[in-house]
Amino acid sequence: MKKYNIKKGDTVYVNAGNDKGKTGKVLEVLRDKDRVIVEGVNMVSKHTKPNPKAPQGGIIKQEAGIHISNVNLVDANGKATRVAHKEVEGKKARIAKTTGEEIK
Repeated sequence: MKKYNIKKGDTVYVNAGNDKGKTGKVLEVLRDKDRVIVEGVNMVSKHTKPNPKAPQGGIIKQEAGIHISNVNLVDANGKATRVAHKEVEGKKARIAKTTGEEIK
């Protein structure tokens, strides 16, 4: 299984693609496809049939996946950073390269 530095709930910065420069919260990590779904990034229009949730049907805007290599984690200062791993108090922790602080 692949190891990623990005987890669900993290704030990330998009560094490539049409949404370059945007930041958002990770909604889902798709490990098998090497993609993440980020809130408000890579919005696509999906055509839906009428159903109990949407009785009218129609066109719905929703987030699509973006490749995990096109995002960077955001540190406490709001800047994109790379990630280091250290052992803190007997547990593995993610450390921001820019500030040296632990990523929660």
